[in-house]
Amino acid sequence: MKTSLSEIVRLEPSETIDTKLHSFKSGDVLVLFGELFQKGYANGLVDAAKKKGLKIIYSTVGRRDEQQTLRPLTDEEGKNFTPHFINIPLECGFDLEPSSPGGPTPVELCKSIGLKEGIQGRIDLDLIKKSEQLGEQRFRRQVRNWIQELEKHITPGSKVLIAHLMAGGVPRSKIILSLMNRAFKGVGDRYLSSEDFWNSDLGHFCQKSFSEVTANSFNILLDETTTLRNKQTDSGGFIRYSAYGYHGTPIFFNQELQWLCYTPYLQGFAKKQLEDFSRYYWQKGIKACVYNCPEILTNSSGIFPGVEIFLYLLYFELKHRDVNHPLVQQTLTKVESLVKPGGFEQIYQLISSFLQSTEVQKTLDITSWPQHSTKSLMELMLKTSDDIIALHLNPQELMTTPLSELIIYASGHLMLEESFNPQHPVAWIGHDAIIKFFEVSKSF
Repeated sequence: MKTSLSEIVRLEPSETIDTKLHSFKSGDVLVLFGELFQKGYANGLVDAAKKKGLKIIYSTVGRRDEQQTLRPLTDEEGKNFTPHFINIPLECGFDLEPSSPGGPTPVELCKSIGLKEGIQGRIDLDLIKKSEQLGEQRFRRQVRNWIQELEKHITPGSKVLIAHLMAGGVPRSKIILSLMNRAFKGVGDRYLSSEDFWNSDLGHFCQKSFSEVTANSFNILLDETTTLRNKQTDSGGFIRYSAYGYHGTPIFFNQELQWLCYTPYLQGFAKKQLEDFSRYYWQKGIKACVYNCPEILTNSSGIFPGVEIFLYLLYFELKHRDVNHPLVQQTLTKVESLVKPGGFEQIYQLISSFLQSTEVQKTLDITSWPQHSTKSLMELMLKTSDDIIALHLNPQELMTTPLSELIIYASGHLMLEESFNPQHPVAWIGHDAIIKFFEVSKSF
């Protein structure tokens, strides 16, 4: 069942984007709730804010010492975040949270499960629940302390965008990382059904961890900033909120726009919860929007081989449209220097065969997303990914890197523009919005 695009809210850049791009102006504020790492989506938002002269307030998730105690950054570690930097650890989650004073952490509980036991291994889910509750209490305390510092950086009456950067939540457990590696990369005898993993004790732990980090952190942010938000409103300013989601992407295939998605995306359940929190606060009159962005290949998404297959299609549509924007032209030139002679035709054939396969077609129903893996889907997807990589001149230099950078750049500018006065609690930034941005934007 193919999903109708009418079922999702798509951002559509204005034809007059050059004259009105971003309503935020110099003196307004971008606050990063979470830490800015290299090559991630948030770098595009920061770039857009810098171009508009916004004051940018950086934050950190902190670091763990040898005893696994959470600590702020050192001066050396935080030097790139000056001059406006709140050095209060915002690490969210509970995988390293003791279930009681001196009690075991969830990660320590997982150490009792050996590789041979795998998904059959059992852990005390009641203790996991206690760690989850204590972890949330700790995080709320951290957020309240962070807000006290944030107030010192914000001028009454200014317009503020707080960007939620929290995502992931994979527990720091060797057995879980090993099983997730099999669920996302396994073929043949190493194949592990994502559904079987998800329904195990370890999978239930992951579900709670993903939910806490990706979704509940957003809920806590909006809840705890209520007083600050009201102060800004009363003084003539406002606070808006943005968050990064994923829920499939509108992508051009054979020059037709359609919704496609990566499978299996276990974090998708938490991403849907993130959307639900945004809708909840929207109904209360709070302007928050989750932006479902296209697939890119980053350090964090590298755990999902095959996710890059959809990204390649952006190149073919940009070539078809002949988008005359300098960044697009630079990207196309770079992309074309990375692929073997005659490789692009073969790449498109591989993608066409993959997308038209029975295995992929079964995943294209948004009402049942995210779906779990099948052995045949994983084998087809991973082989397609490997075959496309083999058509590059260097398997360490893929066309996904410059294409990802283009999406990061455009998504950031689109989010900053839309976040001044968002029209929906959830919106999709598809390949259509990325391309339209570059078609109508001349000076960015």
